[in-house]
Amino acid sequence: MSPRVSPLRVAAAVVALCGLLAGCAGTGAAENGPGGDDNRFIAGDGNVTEYAPADRTSVRDVGGELLNGDAFKLSDVQGKVVVVNFWASWCAPCRGEAPSLQHVYTQRKDEGVEFLGVNFKDSKANAEAFERRFKITYPSLFDADGQVTLAFREVPPSAIPSTLVLDRQGRVAARIIGATTTSKLDPLVAKVAAER
Repeated sequence: MSPRVSPLRVAAAVVALCGLLAGCAGTGAAENGPGGDDNRFIAGDGNVTEYAPADRTSVRDVGGELLNGDAFKLSDVQGKVVVVNFWASWCAPCRGEAPSLQHVYTQRKDEGVEFLGVNFKDSKANAEAFERRFKITYPSLFDADGQVTLAFREVPPSAIPSTLVLDRQGRVAARIIGATTTSKLDPLVAKVAAER
């Protein structure tokens, strides 16, 4: 391999990552609601990565506008375990995992565990319809332009859907790339919640 090829490959990898964070789901993806036929998504395999406390990256400065129009900052829930799920109404695996996320939230909210959705590259109307359809009761940031997702670039979600579990210090303790299930997510949440 010549010395000139390596920087090009690195640049290509950076461009690919930026493409994901800028919305590589394709033009018009956000125009299809949760009942639409558009199943385009950025695939993940459900791989779980856990991070030791010394290796965790802080993301507590993230904030934005919720779907209901209220302002939200992760620093407002510091001291709690927070599950952050990146989703879109146009994403078929997001529809598949929505009941599991709501179930874990319902089971854990009285223990001080917070959930936060990040609605990625979507329309507000479609996102709201998705939440009504799946009876989602936790809040979601509206990330139509991808800026909230960019704030997680140190530990990027890398796929839609993806889920991060943040510890009480606002650091990423675990990451799931791709759709999750109750049996996968709940033990991660319990493990991080048990940390003192």
